[in-house]
Amino acid sequence: MSIKNAVKLIEESEARFVDLRFTDTKGKQHHFTVPARIVLKDPEEWFENGQAFDGSSIGGWKGIQASDMQLRPDASTAFVDPFYDDVTVVITCDVIDPADGQGYDRDPRSIARRAEAYLKSSGIGDTAYFGPEPEFFVFDGVEFETDMHKTRYEITSESGAWASGLHMDGQNTGHRPAVKGGYAPVAPIDCGQDLRSAMVNILEGLGIEVEVHHSEVGTGSQMEIGTRFATLVKRADQTQDMKYVIQNVAHNFGKTATFMPKPIMGDNGSGMHVHQSIWKDGQNLFAGDGYAGLSDTALYYIGGIIKHAKALNAITNPSTNSYKRLVPHFEAPTKLAYSAKNRSASIRIPSVNSSKARRIEARFPDPTANPYLAFAALLMAGLDGIQNKIHPGDPADKNLYDLPPEEDALVPTVCASLEEALAALKADHEFLLRGGVFSKDWIDSYIAFKEEDVRRIRMAPHPLEFEMYYSL
Repeated sequence: MSIKNAVKLIEESEARFVDLRFTDTKGKQHHFTVPARIVLKDPEEWFENGQAFDGSSIGGWKGIQASDMQLRPDASTAFVDPFYDDVTVVITCDVIDPADGQGYDRDPRSIARRAEAYLKSSGIGDTAYFGPEPEFFVFDGVEFETDMHKTRYEITSESGAWASGLHMDGQNTGHRPAVKGGYAPVAPIDCGQDLRSAMVNILEGLGIEVEVHHSEVGTGSQMEIGTRFATLVKRADQTQDMKYVIQNVAHNFGKTATFMPKPIMGDNGSGMHVHQSIWKDGQNLFAGDGYAGLSDTALYYIGGIIKHAKALNAITNPSTNSYKRLVPHFEAPTKLAYSAKNRSASIRIPSVNSSKARRIEARFPDPTANPYLAFAALLMAGLDGIQNKIHPGDPADKNLYDLPPEEDALVPTVCASLEEALAALKADHEFLLRGGVFSKDWIDSYIAFKEEDVRRIRMAPHPLEFEMYYSL
């Protein structure tokens, strides 16, 4: 969408406001809202100059001594917000450093743009396609608190397996999924059909093409909405818009949606499997006549991801909760191997009928990942694999959860904690710095920023520790 078309949208929708959105390091959107008349007064100048704001108030960004930042709106992202009372056009922005007029080196969207530019400059390809599958839970309610003398959380979900014994004034219907029993049953066990359909209707209205929606494996209303792939930055934009829609539709239904990887103990967590391919001159470079229809380029790309997987974990699995999902036997891809159809491997090659659809699927990321950073980092790891011809070895077509001990010891694994992942990123990040995509300053600031998460968790007593140690 051009500036002309974005202005046309503002005028034809009779928008009162324009909402400027950007994403912080953690992956959370922020916004500033301006009256539409300011934009319409001189659209070309406004889209060029954007909106000034204080970057020092954003976690993980530079301090007050370098706080002035500029939001530069991307007209191609404009849409009418489906939730506000007053008609408001939303536009996603890049964060610009006024010192040099370039994308701020800690702005996730600018990093993603630089990754796309680096792909083209490398000569390997001209387009990277990404297709994430963020899973999520929808609960009836959630309570949590942490204090010096008390810490607790409680999830309320009438569709949780634990609700079968609740009285509910004699109205307990008994139709709910068991633990690991939530995958695609019909109603009344699947109680989220209308909710998901409402989400899909809005997503498609925003131009985000939906391919499927269904309930997922976990009890307590785990869900997935599958959407069509797109280019790296566009697909990251759409992932942010998708999370916004899902959380707000759930809110309007009187429920709460979460992309937390492991909110329920003892059941499957939520992943964000990321489908990827590289194209050049309209040709899919991942299609070939090798294993599962892959080219050598695709195999080298897989090799790069596997080689750098532990460092990638710091970005693709950026929460302490991420590693409560990455444990065996909960469909969590802990083993760093690749395979066709085998969902216990970290890299899966989906079965497809067309060479145009040939792709690889990284299964270890989760939806707490900032999509701009995660997609950019995965691309940079894959490109390193191609540039250095890093072969991933033989595929793993066995169930990797049930290998004999001598075979199991030979298969590397993802990180077991955020602390381990940050240490891996500290030791292995040169591949991210190429082409100025990520900066050394960003690496250092990100590690310091996420180490605070580790510190907070390390200092907090856990309720299970009382169970295990209180009476010793």
